[in-house]
Amino acid sequence: MGTPASAFSAALEAFFAWYYRANPVNATFIGVHEHDHRLPDLSERGVADTISGMDALRARFRDLPPEPLTQAEALDRTLVEGFLDIHQWEITSTHSYRHNPCVYSGEAVFGVIALFLRPFAPLATRVDAAVERMMAIPAFLAQAKQTIATAPRAWIERASRDCNGALAFFEDGAEILIRDDGVRNPRFRAAAGVAANAFREFRAYLEDDLLARATDAYACGDAALDLYIRRGHFIDMPAGEISAWAEERMAAAETHLQGSASQLGAASWREALAGLADRHPAPERYYTRYDEVWQAARAAAKTHRLVTWPEYPIRYVPQPAWARGAAPSLYFLFYRAPAAFDRVPIVDYLVTPIEPGMPPEEQRRRLRATNDSVIKLNHVVHHGGLGHHVQNWNAYHRAESRVGRMAAVDCATRIAMFCGGTMAEGWACYATDLMDEVGFLEPLERISQAHARLRMATRALVDVRLHQGAWTLDQAAAYYRERVGMSADTAHSEAVKNSLFPATALMYLTGTEQIHRLRRDLTASTPGFDLRRFHDKFLSHGSVPVSLVAKAMQAKD
Repeated sequence: MGTPASAFSAALEAFFAWYYRANPVNATFIGVHEHDHRLPDLSERGVADTISGMDALRARFRDLPPEPLTQAEALDRTLVEGFLDIHQWEITSTHSYRHNPCVYSGEAVFGVIALFLRPFAPLATRVDAAVERMMAIPAFLAQAKQTIATAPRAWIERASRDCNGALAFFEDGAEILIRDDGVRNPRFRAAAGVAANAFREFRAYLEDDLLARATDAYACGDAALDLYIRRGHFIDMPAGEISAWAEERMAAAETHLQGSASQLGAASWREALAGLADRHPAPERYYTRYDEVWQAARAAAKTHRLVTWPEYPIRYVPQPAWARGAAPSLYFLFYRAPAAFDRVPIVDYLVTPIEPGMPPEEQRRRLRATNDSVIKLNHVVHHGGLGHHVQNWNAYHRAESRVGRMAAVDCATRIAMFCGGTMAEGWACYATDLMDEVGFLEPLERISQAHARLRMATRALVDVRLHQGAWTLDQAAAYYRERVGMSADTAHSEAVKNSLFPATALMYLTGTEQIHRLRRDLTASTPGFDLRRFHDKFLSHGSVPVSLVAKAMQAKD
């Protein structure tokens, strides 16, 4: 007979059972499949049950009897209690979560899409679950109409675009799945029609009703912003200090950018960066270029002993045909963090398709947008290689923290638990810095990476000022245009994304800078400091706040 579970272990089990039940779409992305047929319940009764569950969990953790906890268990307790504090605000605030139309549109469409992104179960099993979720969409979207009295204008407009993407998926994409992918369930087409009708009605509600009651209230406020920073990122720094720090990093990045551009004979960094678009593979070599760069990046990382690179197969493939009509309107990622608990044999990285039958001008437009620099810096180093992909493997296979194994999995509109952000994004940005250090980037690509640092710092500043109410959405977008050189559409989209998710944009800067600082401190204090050993140990903590990892590593070293 086994040893009885400790009170803490039982409480942690209860938390995860509650989490997956309350967030069934997240559970699918994470690789927990008991709830694949369900959507969240955001009705008044469902929210009351969620709050009751959180109250019971909070009391259970608060009243735990004294018992020795491992470092990972103590970390999980801290992170769970922080998550409950943040989610309490989110689910009761009129600014966030169930009062946000994008939550409803995103959960509804990705609840179904998630079932087709990877072969975690036989197709027939996944199709059965998709049918159940599609049939639940009308009632789920009706909850939004009953709940949302008003919302910021840009959120409504974004939810309306989600509806366009959903219609493309449930109408055209569903037919492609039937025709080309082997979907044979006789209920599938009818259920897709039900879902499409529900999204059509929801779009009409957004555009004809809710838009007339739109506001410009994008700021979450100082108290909520502080809550995210303290109880999500576990950073002991007021938001005002973060914004001042971001301005310092912006100034440093601009100075570096201009100096680098001058060395290449360009009048400005904007002029230098403009030359990247024309450096791209020929159409017939477009798909193979990804793997070539990935192999070269892995070889460079191993040669310079940056990290113990795991055997974690990844395959760069064209976006599936069923997704192509929907993806431009949705939060459809090229690289979506693999499910923590699914063991698919190979991870598919879904790249922009460039096919022989496309008009030459469209091929050229896509190649310029996905040029050699974008492939190397974004699709290989940051996402598919040393950055997210290597960090995800370590989280899934080496982390002792149960929260650290699943917190940074990409879900319908954001990662599974906010506390995973500084590690996931901080490491991916730091990884690109690393590859720059070892000479993997060409001179013009180094300017692009320097520009990414400017963009990262600017996003942190905008995040704070927008949610403190110091800037309007239009002012935030204008700042992106002026300081970072974003196009009007990109700047507006970035500002909207910042408004939807407080303290999310600042996780890139804070995470990256904390990793660099930890490395400097341990290099100075550790005799025989070994970079690969440092990185391996750092990544072994999983997707948890960098600030807490730093404390743990500094306490031991």
